[in-house]
Amino acid sequence: MLKVGVLGAGHLGKIHLRLLKESKKYNLIGFHDTNATSATNIEKEFGYQHFEDYDELLKSVDVIDIVTPTLSHFVMAKKAIQSGVHVFIEKPITNTVAEAAELIRLAKENKVKGQVGHVERFNPAFRAAIDKIDQPMFIETHRLAEFNPRGTDVPVVLDLMIHDIDAILSIVDSKVKKVNASGVSVISETPDIANARIEFENSCVANLTASRISLKNMRKSRFFQRDAYISVDFLEKVTEVVKMKDAPEEPGDFDMILQNAEGVKKQIYFDNPDIKVNNAILDELETFADAINNDTEPIVTLEQATEALRVAIQVIEAFEK
Repeated sequence: MLKVGVLGAGHLGKIHLRLLKESKKYNLIGFHDTNATSATNIEKEFGYQHFEDYDELLKSVDVIDIVTPTLSHFVMAKKAIQSGVHVFIEKPITNTVAEAAELIRLAKENKVKGQVGHVERFNPAFRAAIDKIDQPMFIETHRLAEFNPRGTDVPVVLDLMIHDIDAILSIVDSKVKKVNASGVSVISETPDIANARIEFENSCVANLTASRISLKNMRKSRFFQRDAYISVDFLEKVTEVVKMKDAPEEPGDFDMILQNAEGVKKQIYFDNPDIKVNNAILDELETFADAINNDTEPIVTLEQATEALRVAIQVIEAFEK
């Protein structure tokens, strides 16, 4: 079992602590949090050992799980990597691309592994859709959330939209060609609503919308490709696949047939995959343990997370243009 420590015991940090304690692939050593009062209460309530000194925690573990505000990611991860400790970092990887590039360099230099918490890659609905998605040419995503003060210290692009940016980059095998975007600040100092149009060199286009002041929660993506439409509901964990094939010469009474202007007939049918229920956060943490133990590449690498951050920053910069 890998000895692990958690840095940051806020809302998400507590979830990570609980899951790591339950995991059979990790031995939870303890945690560090700068809020002494909160840390003491957590230690008393749950029995997790609190390390007042981050350096002392690093000396005791093989892996550090960084679940702190984005602005501290770089400094904390850098110290861990230079100490020879593997790092799991919550998204986004860092505050800037330059910081992320430095972590990549240090990780290679110190021969440690890193993974970033783009948890939607482990969503069962998305996992079920992966084998069905083949060269999509148009993608539409909606990630809407009710207002929550937590996370409003960064633009909605880094808070919410980056999940969809990462997921799209993981399935579109092409470089980003152009980014157009608009954002509006309603409650926060940074945009609360954003829309982005990302064009890829292979002509695929992705239209992304994110809002953190919606009246209801929604996390849906739709992928359109030749003879198929795939809908992924990340919130409800449902995947729908609608496909088309050449219509039979003698269709059945219940066959769904479409005919275009040229007279070509297509049959519509459903190919919905089975959804295997999982705990996405536990899965991402445990697959990282597997990558360390087996010396394989993590599912969400530091390089991939850096590219998601790079595109997210392009979206933010497009607001000003």
